[in-house]
Amino acid sequence: MELEELKVYELSMKLGEDVWQIIDGWSFFQKDTVGKQLVRAVDSVAANLSEGFGRYHFKKTKNFGYYSRGSLYETKTWLGKANKRKLISDDKYSELIISIDTIGKMLNKYIKSIGNK
Repeated sequence: MELEELKVYELSMKLGEDVWQIIDGWSFFQKDTVGKQLVRAVDSVAANLSEGFGRYHFKKTKNFGYYSRGSLYETKTWLGKANKRKLISDDKYSELIISIDTIGKMLNKYIKSIGNK
């Protein structure tokens, strides 16, 4: 199996690009404060999945799955801050939260499956 075949990885990559497109239009101050934190968090979701996948060791792969899940929750926090500060519309925020919840469920299943095959 290839990393790109994992649906959770594919959705994580898409979420990162969606967030990037939003932040790209922000002012320097907004990018420098909330934007950098948000991009680092959302990009870490897919990055940790890929790093764990490349370790070829069940325990390490599972640990990086946990890191990925932590980054996903951090992303949720930064999106909440961006929404409260009127940097993201309520509609866009809701759309992104649905994606995060979907990815979270998929991550939990992925983590649970590691080492069980």
